[in-house]
Amino acid sequence: MSLRLSVYQNIPKPTPDTPLVEVSVAALRPTQWCVGYAEVWARQVDFSSDSRQTRLDYLRKKPVPMVRNAAGSLWMVDRHHRLRSLLGIDPEATTWGYVIAEVDDQNPTAAITYLQTQGWLYLYDSRGQGPRHPSELPRSLLTLEDDPYRSLVWKLKQEGLIKPQAHIPYHEFRWAAWLRQRPLPPFSSRQLEPALAPARRLVCSESARNMAGWKGEKQPDS
Repeated sequence: MSLRLSVYQNIPKPTPDTPLVEVSVAALRPTQWCVGYAEVWARQVDFSSDSRQTRLDYLRKKPVPMVRNAAGSLWMVDRHHRLRSLLGIDPEATTWGYVIAEVDDQNPTAAITYLQTQGWLYLYDSRGQGPRHPSELPRSLLTLEDDPYRSLVWKLKQEGLIKPQAHIPYHEFRWAAWLRQRPLPPFSSRQLEPALAPARRLVCSESARNMAGWKGEKQPDS
């Protein structure tokens, strides 16, 4: 399965002068279908030992890019894993965000259409099936599906076998789609170990050369 993703615009990054607003995490609307729960669970461990204020101070350094419509609804264009993990342990959590675009229409469809034209939607489900219709996108972070292949790619990135490519939307999902086409033993986000050894060999192999973030036969970063 190859992803048929549209041409995208780079997500604007905040500057020191960019106004930040504190928003409810539960109120943010996702722009993708799924996440890798292995990453979500790992981030929950990190958050669980922090106070609410400590978390908020940290999140100020990782603000969420948001698109807002005329009704005040907010769509998040990044940070899905981080904020899904936080919402799972604190339903009242807030975070910092910045508005990257305003859609002058109260109809949610107008915002979704805008996001789609910018290439800021990921419309494939946890089985790699899609693209699904944008109107079917989950309304809450809590209803995002678990994609084990996205979890596997997160682990491989943690090990330094795939280079981060922050400018490429859904970079990790592209790798997940590539791995879906390769023979791997059964695994889950809870049990990645059966697939790790063959997945390591695959992402370092010549067959992955054309993938953005390919590192070849390099060892994990120290």
